[in-house]
Amino acid sequence: MNKIEKIKKKEAVVGIIGMGYVGLPLVLTFTEKGFKTIGFDIDSTKIEKLKKGQSYIKHILPERIKKARIEQRFNPTDDFSLIKECDAILICLPTPLDKFRNPDLSFITKSGKIISRYLKKGQIVILESSTYPGTTEEVLRPILEQGSSLTAHKDFYLAYSPEREDPNNPNYTTETIPKVVGAKGKLSRDIAVALYNEIVVKTVPVSSAEAAEATKIFENVFRAVNIALVNELKIILDRMGIDVWEVIKAASTKPFGFMPFWPGPGLGGHCIPIDPFYLTYKAREYELNTRFIELAGEVLNYMPYFVYDKITHALNSVKKSVNGSRVLLIGMSYKPDVDDMRESPSLKIMEILLKNGADVDYYDPYLPVLPKTRQYNYTKESVDISKEDLSKYDVGVVITNHSNIDYAALYEKLTLIVDTRNVYTEDKREKVVRS
Repeated sequence: MNKIEKIKKKEAVVGIIGMGYVGLPLVLTFTEKGFKTIGFDIDSTKIEKLKKGQSYIKHILPERIKKARIEQRFNPTDDFSLIKECDAILICLPTPLDKFRNPDLSFITKSGKIISRYLKKGQIVILESSTYPGTTEEVLRPILEQGSSLTAHKDFYLAYSPEREDPNNPNYTTETIPKVVGAKGKLSRDIAVALYNEIVVKTVPVSSAEAAEATKIFENVFRAVNIALVNELKIILDRMGIDVWEVIKAASTKPFGFMPFWPGPGLGGHCIPIDPFYLTYKAREYELNTRFIELAGEVLNYMPYFVYDKITHALNSVKKSVNGSRVLLIGMSYKPDVDDMRESPSLKIMEILLKNGADVDYYDPYLPVLPKTRQYNYTKESVDISKEDLSKYDVGVVITNHSNIDYAALYEKLTLIVDTRNVYTEDKREKVVRS
């Protein structure tokens, strides 16, 4: 039986490395489509929770994990020797930036070295991590070949298919989002396409791994540049005394040639703040500058400081300074209704306020304790707004507009509010400062 037939009969074992926001929903989707799966992670705490049918990601219900475990289709483990049992090995690991905004591929290279120890003929390795064009063939392939003494696209197969997860999006799931697939070898691509055809609504084959890698980068560059544009527009219109949200809503009535993007306190999440700079890095190899991307980065990196200026002006209006003021940050995750803190601008805003002498608390119904992140390690817990006397705060700052926050109640209890998400309407402007 060849590899594609084995996949179609759902007799292939799928191994996924990285049980995070991408890997966990992907492994559950494979199990729900009838595949036996192995979920690999070095974090033993995650593995133990998964074995017990517990979820550590808010929008992934524990019932899905329990069902996969009861049916014995999902084996979570930190034993990477089980890679030998897999027909397909998918890499779903983070690709952050270092402090100089250069790509940090250490998670990929380390996993590649581990995979190479156990790699066998006939297996397929698929990279899903967001990265610059060339990573699959120029970085991952040599590691796999050198460690295994096997040749890609001959002894084993190699492809790239970028993740397109949007955590907690009610309209799109892993299963309903089309999957771009690219590989240097035709058979490698065909096997990868066959695998994803079993779990997603549509596959989109492209000519190479590089084209697939570039597709992912382009998607996020497009969003980053447009979000930066609308935030720069917000700064300009704010100075002119014009409501940017009113302008965007009005412009959105045009049935063609316009797509609305919305301003905010900065940019968060793992993809959009990071991926464009992967292309910037790769472009230097070709002696090219990515001016739009770098300008977008400048605008978006400034936004937490713009919010800080608005907080300063709001406090000045009531004859107070930031130094010594009590500030309540409302919503800390990078987007509404998730518990994901990756690259959240709230952390930078908190840092700026603390450096300038403010006493800062936060409220987030999804984050009882602020987790350690790549850059920050705050030892803070969410306040209980049902018990706290919110009048003790000099200003509240709406950063993330979770849908389960009672903004009307906050309005009644807080004496001053800086609103970065337009949650307050025109009739409540007397103690609200928009940012």
